[in-house]
Amino acid sequence: MQKVIKLALIVLSLSALSGCSNIKFPGVYKMKVQQGNYIDQEMIDKLKTGLTKRQVRFIMGSPMIEDSFNQHRWDYFYTLKLGDKKLRNNHFVIFFEDDKVTRWDGNYSPIKKQVEEEQDKALKDTKRKKDAKFD
Repeated sequence: MQKVIKLALIVLSLSALSGCSNIKFPGVYKMKVQQGNYIDQEMIDKLKTGLTKRQVRFIMGSPMIEDSFNQHRWDYFYTLKLGDKKLRNNHFVIFFEDDKVTRWDGNYSPIKKQVEEEQDKALKDTKRKKDAKFD
């Protein structure tokens, strides 16, 4: 009887300890998690100094943080995680004076369009160099 109890305790403790392991199981789907306000370059391009808070809210959406003690600053955060990996972490801040935009600051990634234009330009330059004849 005691051997059965010891065996049961060993199996129970081993199964409990397996939950603490960092073993990665192949084929397990890791969900993409997006949190916060997604901001793209087109939204940033629409910002101008002098816009009202209402206009900014229309362009950018509601801020993630609208501090009641500092109403002259709106914070926008965006985080993208794929499983355990953090792929993107952006923070964007808009500053106001007299309910009008005075400036903004933050990190954001370049838009796909801009990257595609740079790639097209590089490809054209490469083709031009290939087509050039050297004597």
